[in-house]
Amino acid sequence: MSGHSKFANIKHKKERNDAAKGKIFTVIGREIAVAVKEGGADPANNSRLRDVIAKAKANNMPNDTIDRGIKKAAGDANAVNYETITYEGYGPNGVAIIVDTLTDNKNRTAANVRNAFTKGGGNVGTPGCVSYMFDKKGQIIIDKEECDMDPDELMMLALDAGAEDFSEEEDSYEVITDPDDFSKVREELESAGIPMVEAEVTMIPQTWTELTDEDSIKKMNRILDLLDEEDDVQATYHNWDE
Repeated sequence: MSGHSKFANIKHKKERNDAAKGKIFTVIGREIAVAVKEGGADPANNSRLRDVIAKAKANNMPNDTIDRGIKKAAGDANAVNYETITYEGYGPNGVAIIVDTLTDNKNRTAANVRNAFTKGGGNVGTPGCVSYMFDKKGQIIIDKEECDMDPDELMMLALDAGAEDFSEEEDSYEVITDPDDFSKVREELESAGIPMVEAEVTMIPQTWTELTDEDSIKKMNRILDLLDEEDDVQATYHNWDE
C-alpha cells in the first residue's frame, strides 16, 4: 500500500465539500438513519452507528445535529426506507468508477447517475464490471501535523489492534484493515486519542489509471462533480491517479 496515499485528494475533496457542507450532512444523515434502523439508537450496542458518528465528527458535524438525527431515526416509525444500490461504470480512458447510493426512488437515482456518466463521456456498465479491480478495506488516514505519537509506536498500536497494513507517507499515515476489523481498529485508535482525517470502509483500487490530455481530465472532473452534487450518492470510488 505504501507510496500511494490519497491524503492530498482527501484534503482537496474536503475543501471542495466545505462549500457544500449541507451535502455531506445529508449523506451522513441518511447513513445515521439506516444504521439506527438496522441496529438501534444506542451507539454502545451498534458498531455501525458508532462508525457513522465517527465519520460525522471527522466532517465537523455538530454533536446536536448528530443527536437529532439519531433521535429522529429512532422515533419516526414512518421514516423513509432507503435502499442501497451500487452502480459501476467507466469514465474517460477506461477509468473505473463505483458509485454507492442510498435512495428512496430507484428510477430517479438511476437516471441521475447515468446522466452524470454520459455528460462526462463515460458509461454505466453491468454490476461487477469494475468492482473486481478494487479491494474493500477499512482505511484510516491520520494527518502527521495533528498526530504527536512516534510513527513506530503508532504502527504497533494499529497492528496490535488488528490492522493489516500501516504506511507512512509524506504528510500522513495510512492504516488499512479488513472490513470486519475496521470498527475495532478505529475505536482502539480513537481511545488512544489519535486524530483521524478520514476513517471509513472504502474501495481501494488495485491499479491506477492516468489521464494525460486536458479533455479527458475535464470530462472526468465533470462526472465526479455531477455525482458529488447528487443527494442520493453516498460515495464515489475511482482509480484515476489524479
